[in-house]
Amino acid sequence: MSSLLLNHLTREHAAIGAFVELLDREAAAMTGGDFTSLPGLAGRKSQLADQIMFLGRQREIEQLALGYAAGRSGADAAAAAGSEALQNAWRDLLARAAQAHECNHRNGVMIHTHLDFTRQSIGFLQASGQPLYGPDGAHKTGSASGNHRALG
Repeated sequence: MSSLLLNHLTREHAAIGAFVELLDREAAAMTGGDFTSLPGLAGRKSQLADQIMFLGRQREIEQLALGYAAGRSGADAAAAAGSEALQNAWRDLLARAAQAHECNHRNGVMIHTHLDFTRQSIGFLQASGQPLYGPDGAHKTGSASGNHRALG
């Protein structure tokens, strides 16, 4: 079996591993309230996703060159017909891809939870019908006159 195919699987596995690490960093940022780092992480996620897709296409080209179909069925057949190292590499790649899928789903749930909370908070603020802040930027409470008092 082609050592080139094994090389593709190894490179793809490493790229997906980097993607999983990035997803873990993204989850840690959201959990820790570090939302300012999210745009940079999202940009890097996009780059890694593009790289993973490119590597997958390269692997499929090699599968076709070896007489196997593109896609999962062709990769399954190529691995089954290959060496133990190739079979292990394919199995490891599938496991890593499943891990990435789970981490991405977890982060999606976290993002939607934050969005729902934000929407509910905005809805609550809008439902009161009265602004919480005056024209001077001072916080208004209840029906108070807005006079400032020194505390202490």
